[in-house]
Order: sequence, then C-alpha cells, then structure tokens
Amino acid sequence: MKINVAAATDIGLVRDHNEDAYLVQEPLYVVADGMGGHLGGEVASATALETIARIVADEGIGALTDAVRQANRAVYDRQATDVEVAGMGTTLTGVAMEGSKLSVAHVGDSRAYLFRGGKLRLLTQDHSLVGEMVREGNLTEAQARVHPRRSALTRALGISGDIEVDAFEVPVQTGDRIMLCTDGLSGMIEDRRLQDILKDGNGAAETCSILISEAIANGGLDNVTAVIIDLVAEEGDDPASAEADIAFAEPALLSEQRGNRRWFKRRNRKQ
Repeated sequence: MKINVAAATDIGLVRDHNEDAYLVQEPLYVVADGMGGHLGGEVASATALETIARIVADEGIGALTDAVRQANRAVYDRQATDVEVAGMGTTLTGVAMEGSKLSVAHVGDSRAYLFRGGKLRLLTQDHSLVGEMVREGNLTEAQARVHPRRSALTRALGISGDIEVDAFEVPVQTGDRIMLCTDGLSGMIEDRRLQDILKDGNGAAETCSILISEAIANGGLDNVTAVIIDLVAEEGDDPASAEADIAFAEPALLSEQRGNRRWFKRRNRKQ
C-alpha cells in the first residue's frame, strides 16, 4: 500500500499568532500545540518537532518514544534558561508507519484517531483535567467542551525534566485513514461530525481543508491543525480479508496520584 498525506494549520479567529506546528517526514507524522504566550508556544512546539525529526531520522522509528522524551528535555532546558520563553510547554502526538504497524507516542490533549470501515476511533487519551473527569464518569464529552478548566493539562512537554509518554502500537491496513489534530480542531467539532467528514470520500488535502474550515466556522477559538494519512491500495496488493483488531496497550495512568492531582492551565488561553 502507499500513503497519501496532507496537513494544514490555521491561526483561527481568536489568537493573534499560531503556536501549533506539524511535522510530515515520512514515515513520521506529528502535531504539537505550544503554550507560553507570544514566542514561547511557537518555540516550544518547534523545538519539540525539530528534536524528534532529528532523532528519528538518525535512529529510526524504534526511537520514537525516546525521541519524545528527549524533546521534552530540550523544551524544558530551553525554558529553564531563557527568560523570554520561561514556562513554555507543548503537547505532542506523533505516529510512525512501518509496514502494517502504526507506532504512537502521545503527551497532552492533541489527538490521534483511526477511521476504518465507516467508524472513527479515538486512539489517544487526553492528558487534561476534563479528560480525566470524563474517564471517571464525572463529565460528559459535551460538558467537557465548555468546561471552564478545559485548557488545564495534566501532562505536557517542557514542564518537568522527565515525562511519561503514552506509547503503543496499532495494526493498520489498506483503506485506513489516520488523523492527527490539535484541540483547536477536536474541541470545535464533535466526534460524530468528524466521522462524517472523514467518510465523505474526499482526498486527504480536501479533507484537511474541510476540517479546518468547519472548526473556524464553529468559532475558531484556538489555532487549528490537522494531519490526514490515507493508506491506499496499490496494484498487486492483497485486499484486506477482514477488519483487523485494534489491539494496543492501554495508555499508562496519569503519574499524579488522585487526591494529589497536579495540573496547570495553558498560558494565554482564551476561555
């Protein structure tokens, strides 16, 4: 099978600059949502992606998880020594393709989705206060979208010298569509609508454009970024005989103990 990829980002309607960033460096694809106000967020997301790109290029996709840890250290060291970007951080969600295996590494509340057989599945867990409340059954997804603390993250790159990374593998097959996005998209478009857009049959580039436009039409309250990865059949490929199971390790529990939860609000976020 071959891979068709498209990516797009937009400043949105509220923010005065774009702190999102994306990386398309086959077989590596990443989105990051920086935080830290003017300059800081942009530096954080760019630093993280530059570090990951370099390490994976040198060491291969098997180094993806370690590359995220090194990216965390790079962001942390920069913000700790440069007063102009002190306190900056970034989310990061990255995937790497190797044959029929998708490796995923994730920190924060950007997301990875898998669309297969007309159904959309969220592969990642949001490392956020409201994400934990949804998983505990204390909030619905709809309530989480408008919760006053929806920007409070429980995990992000650059906040401490060490980071816990959710890392797992997903079997993929011809016909699958993978979407990476920042919360400026997932927070503005409900999953049911995302599913409808992804199954419309449009190509990767047009799908990215539609997603960005709809997020902006729904308010555009944040920067918006999407990466679409389509796994397309080539001549001579064997047709998929059956839908593969999505079998992967459950992402690790948050490192903070309940009852002593640490969280922080994204800097310069408009509520």
